[in-house]
Amino acid sequence: MNRTDRLYGIVEELRAAAPRPRSARRLAERFEVSVRTVERDLAALQQSGLPIWAEPGRTGGYVNDTSATLGPAGFTPDEALAVLIGLGAIGTSPFRQAARTAARKVLAVMPDRDAARAGAVASRVHFLEADDDPATPVAFAEALRSDRVVRLRYRAADGTETARDVEPLGSIEKEGHWYLVAWCRVRDGVRAFRADRMTSIEVTDERPPKRVLQPEDLGIRYGRLRPVVED
Repeated sequence: MNRTDRLYGIVEELRAAAPRPRSARRLAERFEVSVRTVERDLAALQQSGLPIWAEPGRTGGYVNDTSATLGPAGFTPDEALAVLIGLGAIGTSPFRQAARTAARKVLAVMPDRDAARAGAVASRVHFLEADDDPATPVAFAEALRSDRVVRLRYRAADGTETARDVEPLGSIEKEGHWYLVAWCRVRDGVRAFRADRMTSIEVTDERPPKRVLQPEDLGIRYGRLRPVVED
């Protein structure tokens, strides 16, 4: 077992035992390492901000405050609430099905009291959407992650429909619209295809050549690109 897996396992062991303490010796036996190694691991977990403390005495040991963490995911209740709101915000996105199941999983791994609290607060947050807001095709997500050439039938703003093979490079969301950024083999250049104008999406078996998307390829004249995960 590598150290990352062991750290995760120690947290779960303490959660399962809470509110009873677990001694360093018992943890060492459980993970087949020395007591000194376990103590170093516990110190690292404490320094990372996890609410673990030592209880002195003959029956003492280490305790994890389960009320301040969210199950195996390691989120606090406030972080869980932020995740639920973020997942709800992409209700018409190509990732909406995964977002719904992810939200259920977040609540499922929380202590019952925290899950009820996070769910109650999240239920007070609403998103105002137009009645005719089109849902982005779910196949858009597959096209983005497949690392394959994608065959599109695409309807332009003037109603003209074309078929073209594209090599997906990324995705951009702007003002509720999702765009697939791809190398277009018809235009021999980078183009952005609006998801609600795609009439069909077929992922082929062909692997595209490696291409690196440069910011200047996008021709953005205002605003800034913000990644999903920022440093």
